[in-house]
Amino acid sequence: MSIKPLRFRYRRLLLILIDVFCFAVVAGCYLAATYLVDRSLTYQTSEYLLNSLILIACILLFRLGGGIYFNVWRYTNTTSLLKLIVADAIGGVFAMLVSKLAGLYRGVWFFVTVAALNALLTLSSRFCYRLLYKFLNRNSENRDGGNRIPVVIVGAGQIGSLLANELQYGRAANYKPAFFIDSDFSKAGSRVAGLKVYPENDETLDVIREQGIGEIFIALAGLDNEKATNLYHFYSRTSCKIKVYDTPLRDVGNNTSVRRTLRDFSIEDLLFRKALNVTDESARAFYADKVVLVTGGGGSIGSELCRRIAACKPKRLIILDIYENNAYDIQQELVRTYGSELDLKVVIASVRDRERMDAVFAEHRPEIVFHAAAHKHVPLMEENGCEAIKNNVFGTNNTADMAEKYGAKKFILISTDKAVNPTNIMGASKRMCEMIVQSRADSATAFAAVRFGNVLGSNGSVIPLFRRQIEHGGPVTITDKRIIRYFMTIPEASQLVMQAGAMAKRGELFVLDMGKPVLIYDLATSMIRLSGFVPNEDIMIKEIGLRPGEKLYEELLIKTENLDKTENNMIFVERDQPLSRTEIQAKLNLLSRVVKEHEGEVNSPAVKEAMRSVIPTFRNPDEINSHAAESEEMKLAVNE
Repeated sequence: MSIKPLRFRYRRLLLILIDVFCFAVVAGCYLAATYLVDRSLTYQTSEYLLNSLILIACILLFRLGGGIYFNVWRYTNTTSLLKLIVADAIGGVFAMLVSKLAGLYRGVWFFVTVAALNALLTLSSRFCYRLLYKFLNRNSENRDGGNRIPVVIVGAGQIGSLLANELQYGRAANYKPAFFIDSDFSKAGSRVAGLKVYPENDETLDVIREQGIGEIFIALAGLDNEKATNLYHFYSRTSCKIKVYDTPLRDVGNNTSVRRTLRDFSIEDLLFRKALNVTDESARAFYADKVVLVTGGGGSIGSELCRRIAACKPKRLIILDIYENNAYDIQQELVRTYGSELDLKVVIASVRDRERMDAVFAEHRPEIVFHAAAHKHVPLMEENGCEAIKNNVFGTNNTADMAEKYGAKKFILISTDKAVNPTNIMGASKRMCEMIVQSRADSATAFAAVRFGNVLGSNGSVIPLFRRQIEHGGPVTITDKRIIRYFMTIPEASQLVMQAGAMAKRGELFVLDMGKPVLIYDLATSMIRLSGFVPNEDIMIKEIGLRPGEKLYEELLIKTENLDKTENNMIFVERDQPLSRTEIQAKLNLLSRVVKEHEGEVNSPAVKEAMRSVIPTFRNPDEINSHAAESEEMKLAVNE
């Protein structure tokens, strides 16, 4: 056991002992006062002591149940104090009931008086502790050579006040709060935690520059992505580094009793839309006690799916991946988290190997299959078209066949927005995968596909690339300043897939409302600023031209005239007429023949032509890009 948990346990025990001492003082004083008033002591001492024990036991019981001793009292707030008072009130009532049942009850005044005075003394001890902590840990101007970084706190509310006190009196604080900024102009000129409050306007930005402020801390409740983005862009005009005083888990909400910490702004904070939470409790319950297989389980989406499925308590989770390092990493993470509680199997296999997949399904008999294994890099697949077809198309067909053969209940394909009117081999291959899934609406296995846009932070995506380029001093390379993309986070993507898996019935193609598109140039500038640099001064942004098969925009996933609603208002089903199994098999036969004839070639024109013949919506990128300015997607991005 680490030293830190032991220290916290010691502090909790010490608090309990202090509270017992406070109660003993109050109870003793009450007894002494009673004796002075009535020296005959009609209230027997033995009964008094028993009632005192009952009262203190009930109060401690409800304080423990209310989590009172898990609070860090130097960060306490009104909610924590109120919880203590409520716990004591309930404990006092419960003690009276116990006393009455035990035949010791002699009236309400003892319980009300002692409980109230005890609560008052306990609160006083907490305030004394806070004052003593501030006195012992006050930060002098000369500490660390007087080199504490001057900072400004945005938000002169309870959270901002909490942060200011921690910075002023915390032992390890390296910052010196200079003043507050608040959007509530009625607070301007007042003082909070001893610091002046300035209004949120351009004049205050000048004050920040004049006073040489080093960093700006955002300390606000309910900070969603839109608000965070606006604040970031407003305060980035000062060239100060901007941080957020936030809870470790974003879904904690406004519960200020949870300890907040300072963290850097992340690109997820600047997603330009509110992050979605699309998985409900019924969807999570669907995966409980089921055998679930995730192909490509070591990848970005696959590994997040494995984490979330493991939390649903499946009967067994099977991770299948061709790359053993990724599979090993997620295996070790889940073993550390769940130990023997999770029946976890890791299979190293390629979805292209039909015989191997047959053996895996025969052994494990998965009830639910998430098919995330795929080649996804557009430029690489343009030059290796045969590999894209073998892995994406035939790998999907193999896995789907095995799901049917061994009686899986559901099969969920992970697809991409690049499958919409594809302009490259990768997108076309994923559209073919969707068509394979849609053709199986007559199967006893419920097949479905889930289509979404780019995933922030996934392996090989633009975010890690920009981050590496910034770390090396630039330049940050973008293919075209006009290029736009739709983005979502890895948790959002995995939640969508799980929701769709629970909803899937027969051959649906689920799509997500991705919100508004993002200019990649804006993404690059934001990441440079997040790293503390000035775009095109400290770190240059270089335009290198579109890559083979790349288009300026991915087409809107949500066009309501082509979609049907589901019970989740962020998830839709595309209205698309599926092909028959016979038609799909004819397309597979054509692709198989062409792949065998041209497998040894690099960037074979024949392979691309074969894809065009089986995917009627496959278009030349120049055809799309030449009319990009008139597209609804580009107009939406520019208007933002």
